Amino acid sequence: MIRPALLVLFASLAAPLAAQTRTELDVMGSRGAVLGWEAVGRLETGRGFCTATLIARDFVLTAAHCVHDVAGRPVAAANLRFRAGYQNGQAIAERGITEYRVGAGYTDTGDGQLDATMIANDVALLRLDTEIFAAEARPFTLATTPPEGSAVSVVSYGRGRAEVLSREARCALVGRFVEGILGFDCSVTFGSSGAPVFIRENGRLRILSIISGGNADVAYGPGLTAQVSALKAQFADGAARTEPGPGARVIGIGERSDSGAKFVRP
Repeated sequence: MIRPALLVLFASLAAPLAAQTRTELDVMGSRGAVLGWEAVGRLETGRGFCTATLIARDFVLTAAHCVHDVAGRPVAAANLRFRAGYQNGQAIAERGITEYRVGAGYTDTGDGQLDATMIANDVALLRLDTEIFAAEARPFTLATTPPEGSAVSVVSYGRGRAEVLSREARCALVGRFVEGILGFDCSVTFGSSGAPVFIRENGRLRILSIISGGNADVAYGPGLTAQVSALKAQFADGAARTEPGPGARVIGIGERSDSGAKFVRP
């Protein structure tokens, strides 16, 4: 069981995760292989990226720690860019970000780790500057929480596969923990932050969670239904987002993020 104590994130997990061989990834190395997955893309800041997913024509979903800098400060929306279906330097659709909201209980401590409360709220909803229509990329919808042991899959970019999407098609939900956190036996690495965890419901793939952190054996992510509903309500109410302080930046390989976020330099 996860305790509310600090959980080590990807910055400390690079070696064991990179060494894992128990999982095979389906690398989407051709444009045809991306068909159906165009809504998954890279969220870029100019110096690094996370994985993010289109969940409406004008909204993408990722982890809150992806939009915070090394000091735990919010990154300016103008520095963010979503590239749907990104592959080898090209995207199906590319949009800027006008504003975003993060989980109400998320407070980035800037110490390189997340506690259980932070992981449970490690959700960010970003508004695109122009809508992406279904002819370009069809948004994914959210799932309900399934029983433990349910099969899930993760689609992401990451270290060593930064230019193409990869899918781990066979992993599982292995537990539910404090504050609504979900655990998965999926392999993740740098760049996987914010990646969608899919489950099949009524014959359709839906997003159950997003990757937040973990250890060498288990990846953790927040429950999404209540979080995303609350964030959508904030946009509807015009709730303000805290502006970042000066000097916001993201990191590349070889640097450790004091906020817990780890990005792969393109």
